[in-house]
Amino acid sequence: MRKIILSILGVLFIIASFYIAQNLIANKKKPKPVASKVIKTVFTDTVQNTTVPIVIASNGNLTAKQRVELYSEVQGIFRSGSYLFKPGQNYRQGQTLIRVDASEYYASVQSSKSNLYNSIAAIMPDLRLDFPDVFQKWQSYLSGFDLNKTTPKLPEMTSDKENYFITGRGIVTNYYNVKNLEQRLSKYTISAPFSGILTEALVTEGSLIRSGQKLGEFINPSVYEMEVAISKSFANILKAGESVSLTNLDKTETYTGKVSRVNGSIDATTQTITAFIEVKDASLKEGMYLEASLNAKSIENAIEIDRNLLTDNQEIFVVRDSLLDMIPAKAIHFSDTKVVLKDIPNGTVILKRPVPGAYSGMLVQPFVEQSKSNNSAE
Repeated sequence: MRKIILSILGVLFIIASFYIAQNLIANKKKPKPVASKVIKTVFTDTVQNTTVPIVIASNGNLTAKQRVELYSEVQGIFRSGSYLFKPGQNYRQGQTLIRVDASEYYASVQSSKSNLYNSIAAIMPDLRLDFPDVFQKWQSYLSGFDLNKTTPKLPEMTSDKENYFITGRGIVTNYYNVKNLEQRLSKYTISAPFSGILTEALVTEGSLIRSGQKLGEFINPSVYEMEVAISKSFANILKAGESVSLTNLDKTETYTGKVSRVNGSIDATTQTITAFIEVKDASLKEGMYLEASLNAKSIENAIEIDRNLLTDNQEIFVVRDSLLDMIPAKAIHFSDTKVVLKDIPNGTVILKRPVPGAYSGMLVQPFVEQSKSNNSAE
């Protein structure tokens, strides 16, 4: 019985092995599935070399071209005038900005002028006797002397004797002392040097003003300047008089300015050169932040593409027979988002947008936009 059971199990094992071997042989003969080729659709552009203008982008804040910081050279009480000394107040050229009480000082000036008048009057009898030829001109000077007006210039002395006589009496010294006092008296009144607006007021009417104290700031709101820093490589190209396009941060307003001055030295720290852009517009205010676009120069036989299309090895992708390839490119100028290239042959098909995971030999097909007519027909 035992032998019979073992024989049956052996036969079953042989039969099972035969079927397993037949199944393995059959699976080997089945063809392997062919992986489908993935063709990526890419946006392309055909190179057409042209003249590309180099536009330098910069930014800065506006400052008034005419600006005056008001300081006091005298001491006294600030007296009120026809206009309040407040920020935003407009003044015409020649109008009084600040008037300091000078009544005490004015009295000393008048006293000195009176002393000068008396000194000249005291020598008139001697001039009539000893210098009759010059008596008349000094008499005319004395007749025209007005204590309420600016002291007139002394008559010109024509001889050494006359000069010695007048100088010896201390008249010349007294005259220049009076002129010095009159000059200082004029500092008690500060007038507007040009038509403009008061942007800062640090004193009020009735307060005590001290010598050397800052009183405020006065600007001309019709002309502004913007200081920008340009790369030193454009130092020989950027010139005064160049037109500049200016825009605000929101890109809603555009202004036209011009380069008024270019600094003659290069900043040793930043290796940049400073240029000043002059702009006029009634809507501009001091302190406004603007972006400037300066036309530096033009590059012939060049193209402009996005910076992210240029690899770190200074190469770009091109499409040849539905395959990607890479060619070297010569970068001339970089901006924030663009790069200017040279030595790219006309007719070369390049990528218009970057392709993630792109490599040489990658199978691609250019994207073809369907016409509106086909879309409407569908």
